[in-house]
This record gives sequence, structure tokens and C-alpha cells, in this order.
Amino acid sequence: MNKTFFTLLMLSVIVSCRNSADNETIKNEVLQAEKAFEKMAAEKGLAEAFWFFASEDAVIPRGNDSLIKGKENIKAYYSLNANPDEAVSWTPDFIDVSSCGTLAYTYGRYVYSGKDSLGNPTERTGIFHTVWKKENKTWRYVWD
Repeated sequence: MNKTFFTLLMLSVIVSCRNSADNETIKNEVLQAEKAFEKMAAEKGLAEAFWFFASEDAVIPRGNDSLIKGKENIKAYYSLNANPDEAVSWTPDFIDVSSCGTLAYTYGRYVYSGKDSLGNPTERTGIFHTVWKKENKTWRYVWD
């Protein structure tokens, strides 16, 4: 229910913008931010990537009913739960941007791979949804 409310809220904000922008160019910027985020996660780990691409007031839902709020808290969460055998990859299936070009959202599939307690490879798949905000000419996520 929270995800539905948040998505509807973001859609209403996106629709309310009045300035026109080149949507395809902006969609490409957001795609490049997503791919840079994914690359950093692979090269430097989840904690560094989730910290670097986060807005100061970013929020991530984890668990059934918990939210981790703020850039530093997100980094601490991923640092505490770091596992060198884990990796995540993702690709947006859909990107949309506000008409004023300062908000965007993406969704798509992710693959989370690692090893179980016996060292056997594991893989988990799912759907991600990210809300992006342009801050000082840079895309930062506010919800992931």
C-alpha cells in the first residue's frame, strides 16, 4: 500500500510540472545514472554506490515495514550487511521524467547473486523501483 501511495504521489508531482524539457535526452541521462550506479555497485560495493548516488534525504525500504532514511544511514546499513560474495545487477525496463525535467522514475528487474552458507551459488530476482531527483545538474535517487 505504501508503494502504491508513493507512486501515485510521485506521478502527481511529475504531472504538475509546467516547463517543457527534452524527455528523450533526460531519459538517457537517467539511464546513464542507473548504469553508473550499477557499475559502482559492482566495482566498489553496495555501501559506496548507494551512498554516492543518494540524495541527502533518500529513503530505502528494507524488510517488511522498515525505512532507512538519509544518505549516511543508507551507507551504514549496507556497510553492516556487506558480503564480498554478493553482487547485484539491474536494468530499467521503463523510465519516465517530469515535464520540467527535474524528477524521474525507473523500474525494471534486478538479479542478486551470492553464495549460501555452504558456498553454493544463489540467485534472487525481483523488481526495483527508483525515484530520481536532479540536484545541481546531477541525478540522485530519493527512493529506491
